[in-house]
Amino acid sequence: MNIFRRLLPTKLGFKTSKKSCNAPGICSIHSSPDCVMEVNSPEQEVIIALGSNVGNRLHNFDEALHLMKQSGIQITRHACLYETAPAYVTDQPQFLNSAVRGVTKLGPHELLIALKKIEKDMGRTTGIRYGPRPIDLDILFYGKFKIHSEILDIPHERIWERPFVVAPLIDLLGSDIENDTVASWHSFSKHSSHLFELWEKLGGESLVGRSGMKRVLPVGNHLWDWSLKTSLMGILNLTPDSFSDGGKYISVEAAVSQIRLMLSEGVDMIDFGAQSTRPNASKISVEEELDRLIPVIEAVTKIPEVEGKLLSVDTFYAEVASEAVKKGVHLVNDVSGGRLDSSMYSVVAALRVPYIAMHMRGDPSSMQNPENLQYKDVCKDVAFELYERLKEAELAGIPAWRLIIDPGIGFSKKTEHNLDILTGLTTIRTEIARRSLALSHAPLLIGPSRKRFLGDVCARPAADERDPATVAAVTTGVLNGANVVRVHNVQYNADALLLCDAILERKQR
Repeated sequence: MNIFRRLLPTKLGFKTSKKSCNAPGICSIHSSPDCVMEVNSPEQEVIIALGSNVGNRLHNFDEALHLMKQSGIQITRHACLYETAPAYVTDQPQFLNSAVRGVTKLGPHELLIALKKIEKDMGRTTGIRYGPRPIDLDILFYGKFKIHSEILDIPHERIWERPFVVAPLIDLLGSDIENDTVASWHSFSKHSSHLFELWEKLGGESLVGRSGMKRVLPVGNHLWDWSLKTSLMGILNLTPDSFSDGGKYISVEAAVSQIRLMLSEGVDMIDFGAQSTRPNASKISVEEELDRLIPVIEAVTKIPEVEGKLLSVDTFYAEVASEAVKKGVHLVNDVSGGRLDSSMYSVVAALRVPYIAMHMRGDPSSMQNPENLQYKDVCKDVAFELYERLKEAELAGIPAWRLIIDPGIGFSKKTEHNLDILTGLTTIRTEIARRSLALSHAPLLIGPSRKRFLGDVCARPAADERDPATVAAVTTGVLNGANVVRVHNVQYNADALLLCDAILERKQR
């Protein structure tokens, strides 16, 4: 397809001159009233920035992404989500900012027209420059091209001075430069040899959480800044056969009583599981899982003290996830990372809730088989396999700003693998960052609670004797970068997290 067949409709009185290249693989396009340029190429990679500070900002983002897809933009990556102070015109509400990367067959001016139409359809009107707007869509990069016309400049002229633009732009890259197009984007930076150096000169990661910019994840009715404290997720097993507490909370009354106890002990999240995923567990049906789960969720959501807490459903069935969210659950926690139900990603994308993707090979009945326990380097292998699952989730429409990663301690792992993961969380982030910086910034959850490897190390065959070892494992994980810990004993681990967070705060001073 000729992507530059005519860059603007005739009524705009604009056509484009022939192409001139000023560097290998990098081309400049300049406007002219009487020339049309054509480039034969099926599609181009683009980066588009999003901003909103009027109305329901997150809904505005979701709607804009939907309309972009309808307009012929296939979104392949999402940046993190940032809440930022307004720039230039400061007397206005805070913005949400992000960016997406994708491919399109639209020419650059066709793309501009499509984005302006989306802005108009979503209620944007001509107003103060840099003033409030329901949605703002800017083309940051278009293929390898530099474009200058009367109505369009690519790269966007003010990228280089705006941390709230550069931060999500950097998220869409990997620390490895993956292709010539990405290499050209790095070369466009006016002030440095590459975009990473530009980001560092602006302040880099030191800006996040300060200077009016924080990285957030939308969950429930608020934006969660997971950097402020380590979050404590309490486990509620509604199963007769879980390895630690199977059969204890089958009745609604017993479940509600346990929830009240966890709330009193300082839990931040509650994870409902109605299907055992212990080694060698067999699957139950969707119907049986829902029969165990829904009555408890309905009862728990009526507890006044649960207001402000986050509820999660531990399931690998998309139908169970959907029904649980309809009943008031905020997150979906999938031990299979989407491998056991092919519709999970599309369902979660439509639900617009956060998704916890865990690393596991096989399923609970086969995960500890010898073929699933072979690793060259467990942290690097887990990072690569998790990235592949997360990439598929993004392509299915779950933005990076709704993803949480779990390396799957105890799932398809030997004792030594679990120990290596607890001390190697930074390596997992670094390996994911090679391919996607946005995904490497995602909240990281660990779940070592009472697991068999702790019993192996400490000679504690009974699961309920492993709480002290759990505290040690949790402490190790948090000091190595975990943001959420999933545990059975809330009280013990709440105390451990207070200490860990105090240590981390002092290290950051």
